Amino acid sequence: MFSPESIILYICLGSFVGIIAGLLGIGGGVILVPALSSIFIMQGVIPEANIMHLALGTSMATIVVTSSSSLRAHHKKKGVLWDLFKLMTPGIIIGALLATFIGSFLSSFDLAIIFIIVMIFVSFKMFFNGKKESSKEMFPPKVQATAGFFIGLISALVSLGGGVINVPYFLWQNIEPKKAIGTSAALTFPLALSGTIGYIINGWSFTSLEHLSLGFVLVPVFLIVSFFSFIFAPLGVKLAYTLPINIIKKVFACLIILVSVKMLISFV
Repeated sequence: MFSPESIILYICLGSFVGIIAGLLGIGGGVILVPALSSIFIMQGVIPEANIMHLALGTSMATIVVTSSSSLRAHHKKKGVLWDLFKLMTPGIIIGALLATFIGSFLSSFDLAIIFIIVMIFVSFKMFFNGKKESSKEMFPPKVQATAGFFIGLISALVSLGGGVINVPYFLWQNIEPKKAIGTSAALTFPLALSGTIGYIINGWSFTSLEHLSLGFVLVPVFLIVSFFSFIFAPLGVKLAYTLPINIIKKVFACLIILVSVKMLISFV
């Protein structure tokens, strides 16, 4: 499973994830989940029943690393609304933990179906990036806490950082775009951390020295991918200022659908 060829493949995947994350500002799960599941199927070492669980858990673990760096960067620029962060974090943590519990009872095929449904939404949003009417004021605390729960639930179930849902939700409340992105980045850290813990606990029975796994997290894959995504993210940020981002987003949206459909077909 960890042959020289596989290690090179994981290095390339981590590098690509870092560049795309920096270029388009999206979570690595969009790429990692279908990519890892396809690699695991190709290797034929992991039981098919656990392929999606391991792809989701390992992807979520890598988001912990990338989000911690992003959180610090946005905090230094005073781009985080910490009061809103405090309101939403408890719900996000509970939702993420519940998602991993639910996911442990679902088959890889069921999880693949859920993943592709969410990816269709993500791709549609990336392709048609239109503006919507915004609310005149911030929602009350109870609404923010409830929203946090559902954001945590959906994001952890498909291993997304949460930004795809968080940012539009904040912009809808007429929050300044930079603070919407910064607060979303900050909330991604507790979401990813609780999601990772959940995938480890709920996948504990799968833990094995043979696969070098900790629950539903493949430790060597996590270490390689997260390291290289961290290293290459700055390159993506630089490219964001020189490349036609709107065109790239549309192309990438189509790529997400194609890769996700291919992943789904692999389970049929």
